[in-house]
Amino acid sequence: MARTGLVYDPTFLAHRVSAMHPEQPARLQAIMSALEEAGLLAQLKQLRARPAGDAELAAIHTLEYVERVKQACERGERFLDSLDTEICPDSHTAARLAAGAVLAAASAVADGEVDNAFCAVRPPGHHAVREQAMGFCIFNNVAIAARYLQQTHRLQRILIVDWDAHHGNGTQEAFYGDNTVFYFSVHRYPFYPGTGAANERGEGKGVGFTLNVPLPVGSGDAAYQDAFERVLRRAVEEFEPEFVLLSAGFDSHYLDPLGGMRVTEKGFKAMLQVVLELAARFCGGKVVSVLEGGYHLEALRVCACDHVAMLLEA
Repeated sequence: MARTGLVYDPTFLAHRVSAMHPEQPARLQAIMSALEEAGLLAQLKQLRARPAGDAELAAIHTLEYVERVKQACERGERFLDSLDTEICPDSHTAARLAAGAVLAAASAVADGEVDNAFCAVRPPGHHAVREQAMGFCIFNNVAIAARYLQQTHRLQRILIVDWDAHHGNGTQEAFYGDNTVFYFSVHRYPFYPGTGAANERGEGKGVGFTLNVPLPVGSGDAAYQDAFERVLRRAVEEFEPEFVLLSAGFDSHYLDPLGGMRVTEKGFKAMLQVVLELAARFCGGKVVSVLEGGYHLEALRVCACDHVAMLLEA
């Protein structure tokens, strides 16, 4: 039986944006065609996406916001809250399904149906805050999954690792006062969305459970590997997670038009290797990886294939 799950649905392509917008349906088409051409698709267990319910979304977002997203799409509005988050009539359906797809993958891993999973979803999620869309993101897929694992699968300690070039401000906000979800992010700084300084460490009982590693523009494999080997390993040693969620943004790749960083394919593999080793040690290898950014199609094809191949070998 395939021990790595894949969740994908063509409905994600229905979230249409203008021709010049970087977060295109072609991103997922590139990933899926690359996995098929590499012979990896046949080795994966296909997991069925399902829409996230209102109560699941409301663990992170307000129901008023969820309804506002729906109404904005029904009215045919072009933007949601900011000019960088474009929407169309099908965007609410796609965003709700993207969030639910990650929940389906999380359940499959938590229940032992698969060892780990990759979620080829869009729109991405880590910038979405409680009552606002931003940075191409509508619902915060990873944050919703963390709460779902706690509420439905009774897990107590969730680790979220985020290596997108942009700081996941929405994910950080969701758990800033929480000592049951550890948020680790390595990202370009200063950069959009303006958060992610090293002194942002949480508040109240959550102090010390947010760990940001801000890196200057142009940082490459060595800086990222140092963050994972020196910083993440030590933090996880103390936290002892029961499940790992990975915000896998590939816009730190040296070819990416938005990220401004210099990570190579080898660098992404080295980061994932650390995540997989930590997951194997502390939580039986339970990892769900969720696509965030990554806007150079050929780089995305290569990185996604490497990523899935490593999950299969874990």
